Amino acid sequence: METGSQYPLGGRIETMSNAKRLDESMKTLEEGITKVKLIMDGYPASKLVTSEEYMRYYEYPGNLLWFALFLLLVFASLTLDSCVYLLCIRPPPHDLSAELLQRYHAVLDESIYFKVLPFLKDKSGTSLLAEFLRVWANYKAMVKCLGGFFLYLDRKCSDQKSSAPLKEVALSCFQNRVCCDLLPKLFDAALLLISQDRREEPIDRSLLQGLSTFFWENGGPQKGTYYYLFEEKLLADTYSCYSRFASEWLLSYSSADYILKVERCLNDERGRLSQYLYPSSVEKLLQVVHLKLSGETTSQLIEKQKAENLNSTKYQVASFY
Repeated sequence: METGSQYPLGGRIETMSNAKRLDESMKTLEEGITKVKLIMDGYPASKLVTSEEYMRYYEYPGNLLWFALFLLLVFASLTLDSCVYLLCIRPPPHDLSAELLQRYHAVLDESIYFKVLPFLKDKSGTSLLAEFLRVWANYKAMVKCLGGFFLYLDRKCSDQKSSAPLKEVALSCFQNRVCCDLLPKLFDAALLLISQDRREEPIDRSLLQGLSTFFWENGGPQKGTYYYLFEEKLLADTYSCYSRFASEWLLSYSSADYILKVERCLNDERGRLSQYLYPSSVEKLLQVVHLKLSGETTSQLIEKQKAENLNSTKYQVASFY
């Protein structure tokens, strides 16, 4: 039996009061969302949302000791007005958890369609990498801030297994909306930069480092992930690149100079790759370089020494790696 039927006037007043609180909570949350979306324009979160406002948007119940202690350390005061928490704890059919989850999805979609994709359109090469890393950094910052607002919803969804963690939802949204179509262009831009680096042309290695970190954050080195696919393409490109180098250098240098060139090349390659790839990838690539420059050129070097009237019996193939 409804409360209003037992206490008609009191029930109506309570219902009106609750409805008003719900409306105020949703309005407060929307204010916070509007501010947080400005992060996509490059505004720092610390300048957009104060600690007091942050707590108004989030509003977690104060009976969790560990959380309360954490907040007491971070914020000067805690308000007990309900926002996301209030909107999630209503009994069905008044529980707005599903609506809030839809709103979270909508914020992600709006940010990507209006603040990410238009800035990446028609870009390639270095400009694409730079812009991609910029919007990705802004997106991550926005998602982190949103996660604070929706933390109670996140915990509720996880407990009820009704949704993936919101951070995973945000990553999946970016991957599906942005990366699916853009990935080949990102690979090509990165491979071009690495090729220029190998030719000792000036490049911005921080772009390669940033892209490598992005790939790692979105799946790590497991088979089928962005990083794995990039590593596979880089291995193939390295194989082709150093096949050409070996042929060119055998024609251009004496056998002794070739050996010195290979030794220096291996050291330089390690130094370059270590700045923007993870150690396991560096070792795989160095094995390819060693194979192409040393392992597969042994007979050619011996023939070259013979042609140079060197004593081939004194020649020993150096281990360059």
